[in-house]
Amino acid sequence: MGIKNRKPFVPVWLFNFGPNQNCMSSTLTSVNPANGQVIGNYEAFDTAQVEKALRKSEKAFESWRKTDRRSRARTLKAIAVTLRTRKDELAALASREMGKPYAQSIAEVEKCAFTLDFYAKHGAAQLRDELVETDARKSYVSFQPLGTILAIMPWNFPYWQVFRAMAPALMAGNAMLLKHASNVSGCALAIEDVIRKSGAPAGLFQTLLLPSDRVADLIAHPAVAAVTLTGSTEAGRKVAAIAGSYIKKQVLELGGSDAYIILEDADLELAAKVCVDGRLVNSGQSCVAAKRFIAVKGIRKEFEKRVVELMESAVWGDPFEKGIKIGPMARVDLRDQLHAQVMDTKKQGAKILCGGFVPEGPGSYYPPTVLSGVKKGMTAW
Repeated sequence: MGIKNRKPFVPVWLFNFGPNQNCMSSTLTSVNPANGQVIGNYEAFDTAQVEKALRKSEKAFESWRKTDRRSRARTLKAIAVTLRTRKDELAALASREMGKPYAQSIAEVEKCAFTLDFYAKHGAAQLRDELVETDARKSYVSFQPLGTILAIMPWNFPYWQVFRAMAPALMAGNAMLLKHASNVSGCALAIEDVIRKSGAPAGLFQTLLLPSDRVADLIAHPAVAAVTLTGSTEAGRKVAAIAGSYIKKQVLELGGSDAYIILEDADLELAAKVCVDGRLVNSGQSCVAAKRFIAVKGIRKEFEKRVVELMESAVWGDPFEKGIKIGPMARVDLRDQLHAQVMDTKKQGAKILCGGFVPEGPGSYYPPTVLSGVKKGMTAW
């Protein structure tokens, strides 16, 4: 039994390995997926702006790396306070830009604040020198900051993806540059504003408004010490190849297609609830959610029945309406890709138990959909 395909939910970053495009201007557009209306247009940085940001980052790093860990912890705590103070505003922005139900956007901002507090409290202990037993009189591992970290982040959790990487990086004495997904440029700028207004040194964290075909040059820049990416396996390969060619450290969190296996002795009521709750979080756009549900023959029909009932009862619609569990997908092209994959899987022999249609009206909505009889080799597998 398969519920939706993972492919639309894993951001794919495309890199241009041709002639340098840095002098070409481009506009990044943010569109409200609930109604298709343009929220904002953002002019991409030109070469001079990027170079200026890199110089500011280097300067900020040279100062920040010398600060004691208590000072860094105080900065993280201050950022957490600002997040909590502005959580309503920030949550509304995320829901407008990528369609997440408002209650989930609030929870995301709160999780970011909690993460900042965690590293502020425990970061110093995590960074202590580690004694190592050797033949020498005294041996230890010392953790030193790297420099400027480039973070390439997706739209699905526009705040969390950034803060979970930023908090430990800053606590360790690094600076950070953010290249966010273009459709959440407003969130990217808001993050920079939050950090700046919390008292962080100028240039310590900066957002770069850039199209994805400019990323390769950025990774290669001498001012960038390391890179972290959350995205697709394809994007991870490309980032790893570029960073590796310059012997730069990298941390990659890549997409998957997790299986959820239900055995005969399972609590079917609980299993179905966990299955549906996990699959529908963030309007189905979560890289860590289980995506393929495999039930043994003896309980399959009963499990399917429970899942379909829960999926059909899930309320979807405007992300700002109370009680909404599922908002629109982040972009209309992703919705169209998903529907095409559902239809392809149906043609290949699977059965649609619920959903599986494109709703009328504006927005990139798609109803909770269950496919049964999905086999290896089918599009939705």
